Amino acid sequence: DLIGPPNLTRFEKARIVGARALQISMGAPILVEASEALSSPINIALRELEEGILPITIRRTLPDGTCQDIPLRWLIEEQ
Repeated sequence: DLIGPPNLTRFEKARIVGARALQISMGAPILVEASEALSSPINIALRELEEGILPITIRRTLPDGTCQDIPLRWLIEEQ
């Protein structure tokens, strides 16, 4: 059972894109086909997020102090 919004919050999206863009700028392999339109690490990270191919798990802390781990794919499919 998901507690909280059934999709990515804007804060989670910003954190994921920022972290992935940093990885790409440091030389991490790109998981999508690179093209002229995808020249910046931020644009590449956004495309990877939109396609749902990032192997990331979102950890949401609940009010009682426990954590809930949610695969990114589940949150993307809800949109």
